[in-house]
Amino acid sequence: MLSFILRRVLLAVPVCLGISILVFLLIHLVPGDPARVMLGLQANEQTVAKIHEELGLDRPLPVQYLDWIWHLLRGDLGESYLTGEPVARAVLGRMPATLTLTVAAFVASLLIAIPIGIISGTRPYSRADYGAMVFAQLGVAIPEFWLGIMLILIFSLYLGWVPPSGYVSLMDDPVSWLKHLVLPAVTVGVVNAAVLSRFLRSSILEVMHQDYIRTARAKGLIEQRVITLHALRNALIPTVTVIGLQFAFMLGGVVVVEVIFAWPGVGRLALDAIYRRDYPMVQGAVLAVALTFVLINLIVDVLYAYLDPRIKF
Repeated sequence: MLSFILRRVLLAVPVCLGISILVFLLIHLVPGDPARVMLGLQANEQTVAKIHEELGLDRPLPVQYLDWIWHLLRGDLGESYLTGEPVARAVLGRMPATLTLTVAAFVASLLIAIPIGIISGTRPYSRADYGAMVFAQLGVAIPEFWLGIMLILIFSLYLGWVPPSGYVSLMDDPVSWLKHLVLPAVTVGVVNAAVLSRFLRSSILEVMHQDYIRTARAKGLIEQRVITLHALRNALIPTVTVIGLQFAFMLGGVVVVEVIFAWPGVGRLALDAIYRRDYPMVQGAVLAVALTFVLINLIVDVLYAYLDPRIKF
């Protein structure tokens, strides 16, 4: 078990290195000049060249990358070109809002997907199964931005139950925090629940025909215990990968929802930095999300070893 985890940790090192290279190169390949954004289109070439020299943008890309990595290894992500704010502080300040939204959406997707997947998998080709598959198809087909706008129109503007947008800290007002969290969490959760429910249905359909299920029924166990103790746990083994990847994708993919609901998360921070060609801020935000993605995959591998004892050997 320990050697399995150690191998996964060692494999994550070159992945993180590759991510850092991609993040650095991609942002420098985007058209636009940070100096022009800072000074305006009417700035003369001498002033632009001076800003390039001050920011280090006149050096070759390999030199800029090595300098960035050297500071990164010391925990320094640089400073924003426009505001001068340390990137690490800006990203860490936005991370709680993104994690809150991601976890809430993840919980909402599980609360929706697990019951639907179980009912659909244990009653194949029934009315409940057909209804679940219709929900899954709609969830996959509907874009998050459209669903978010529809939820705002119905529950905020028409019914007036919850605020249409904004963010309130949990420490300041828990009730208002929950009201602001409901719509964005449901928007992300419904779309991801559609994917999870389909995978869980397929896994349950596969395990329900295994010998250990027939043995459990032959012993006289009630159907509920057969499903929860035997079928569901084994069906979760392949589904755990999808669950982990979905959580990671939520973390990096809530940027659209953050913009729609004016949610002050890392995704919105990165989007604003891209518009302003703020290279250090974009690199820091994207790198933070990417490294979190790698960490989640590592946790999924450990969960695999816990759920499936065969991996230990």
